[in-house]
Amino acid sequence: MSGRRLKCLYTNARSMGNKQEELEAILLQESYDIVAITETWWDESYDWSVVINGYKLFRRDRRGRRVGGVALYVKKWLECEELLLKNSHEQVESLWVGIRDRDNKGSLVVGV
Repeated sequence: MSGRRLKCLYTNARSMGNKQEELEAILLQESYDIVAITETWWDESYDWSVVINGYKLFRRDRRGRRVGGVALYVKKWLECEELLLKNSHEQVESLWVGIRDRDNKGSLVVGV
């Protein structure tokens, strides 16, 4: 990160099923570093189709229901890992990722 500004996008997709190509085009054009999405409506049947080149994907699908789900796409050049919260449980639909500065001068937590 080192003084570089991160470009972020948040969207409530209300189903990513028909919006994946549009998202990929936006990312290619705008080059967002972090993308947070709510209401993905993804389940295990979307495993093959949601990978975007150059990004790490973190996702939490809602189990047992069609709606819901959250996801974070993070540029691969950022050092990041999913954070598991002690008090988090399946009823709480959230996802947290810690991002470290490559120079160890700071860190950032991003959640959706």
